[in-house]
Amino acid sequence: MPHTQLKIQQLQHYALTRAYISYLLLASLFLCLSFNSFALTTVGDLKSQQKNEILFNIHAYYVEDLALQQSFENNQQFEALLAQLDPYSKYLDEQELEALFSSTNGRYTGLGIEVKLQDKKIVIINTIKNSPAALAGIQKDDVVLAINQQAVVNKDINQVAQMIKSSDTAAVTLTIERTNPTQILDFEITRSEINLESVTSSLSGFGIGYLAINSFSNHTLHDVARHITILQSNYGAALTGLVIDLRDNPGGTLQSAVAVSDLFLQSGTIVTTKGRFYDANQHYRAKKGDILNGAPIVVLINENSASAAEILAAALKDNHRATLIGSQSFGKGSVQSLIPLGNGNTALKLTTAKYFTPSGQSIDGVGVTPDVAINQSTLSQIDKVVIIKNEQGSDDPLWQNSAASDPLLLKAQQLLTMK
Repeated sequence: MPHTQLKIQQLQHYALTRAYISYLLLASLFLCLSFNSFALTTVGDLKSQQKNEILFNIHAYYVEDLALQQSFENNQQFEALLAQLDPYSKYLDEQELEALFSSTNGRYTGLGIEVKLQDKKIVIINTIKNSPAALAGIQKDDVVLAINQQAVVNKDINQVAQMIKSSDTAAVTLTIERTNPTQILDFEITRSEINLESVTSSLSGFGIGYLAINSFSNHTLHDVARHITILQSNYGAALTGLVIDLRDNPGGTLQSAVAVSDLFLQSGTIVTTKGRFYDANQHYRAKKGDILNGAPIVVLINENSASAAEILAAALKDNHRATLIGSQSFGKGSVQSLIPLGNGNTALKLTTAKYFTPSGQSIDGVGVTPDVAINQSTLSQIDKVVIIKNEQGSDDPLWQNSAASDPLLLKAQQLLTMK
C-alpha cells in the first residue's frame, strides 16, 4: 500500500509542523483524574506580569471578542475576567502543564478513572485498562461519594481532582456507591504511572476488524495503522469491513483526529476551524490513500463520544465513508490552543476557534447524529475486550453473543455483512 505508507509519513510531519501558537488541543469535559493534573490554581498566586500576559492573550486570541478591562486593581476583578471564558479555557501551572504533555504522549500518574458530572454526582464512565482503579475493582457507573472520607456532594470535577491531588499519601481512599444491588464500598487505591493504550483491536471470522479508539494522543495514528496491519495479517487478506468504536472516547489532539480520519479517506474535507485571528482559520483536507482500500466502515458513538472523536465520526459520515450507529454524541466543538506564559513553565489553555464538520455544521452543544439510533448503556473498554476475542471461524462468540451483550456490535456486523 504505497499511497497509504506515504500518507502516514506525511501526516507524521504534518502533525509536527501545523500546530499554531504552540500546540492545538481538543480538551474534553471527561477527565482522567491525575495526581499531577487539574489543580485549582488561585489567582492570588499569579503575579501582575502574568495577569497582564493572560489578559493580552485573551484580547488577541480568544474565540469571542469580549469587552475586557485593561488592568486589574484586585484579584476579584481578575476572577471576573476568567469567569467570562468558556469552561475549557484555564490557566495551567507547572504541574498541570506537565500532566497535560504526559497525557498527550500516552502516560500520566494517577488513579486511572474517567468521570463525568451527572445529576450533581461524580460518575465513573470508564477505568483505564491495567490502571490502579481497574485493578482495585472500580467499575463503570460507580458513583464517587467521598475521597479520603471527605464528601464530594455538590463538588465539580475540578474540585474532586484537587481533593485527589492534595492527598498527603500516594494511596487514596474512594468511597463508592454501586447499584444492583446497592452497596457502599471503600477502595484504597495507590496512584502510579499509567501508560495509556489508545487503541485495542480484534478480528471476527468474517474478516471484519474491530478497532476501539479510547483517546486521541500523539501515538494514535501509528497505533491505528499498526492494529489494522495486524488484523489484516491475522486474517490473511484485506479486511472485509471495520468497526471503529468511539464510545466513551473523550477526545484528544486535533492533529491526531485529522490524521486518523485521513487514513480512511481518499479526498474531501475533514474539518474546518474558525476563529478571530488568522491562523485559527484552517481547512483540513484528506490526501489520497485509503488504508482499507474502500472496505465498508461502521462507527459506534454514544453520549460520551466527544471532541476529537466527534471530528472523526463526522468526517467519515459526511464524506459517506462510514455509517454511524449509537446515540447523539456529546457536542464539544471548540478548539483550545496552549499558549506558553513567562519562561514557558506555565501556560494558558484558551479556546481560540470553533470547528465545523465537512457539511459545514457546528456540533458545539449539539453533537453528531448517528445514521442508526440505538440507545444503550455502553460497556467499558475492559468489557469490550473480553467479549471481542481474537478467534477465527464462523462460530466466533463476538457475533453470536453480541445481541445479548452489545446490540450495537450486532447491528454493525449486520450492516457490514450486507455490503
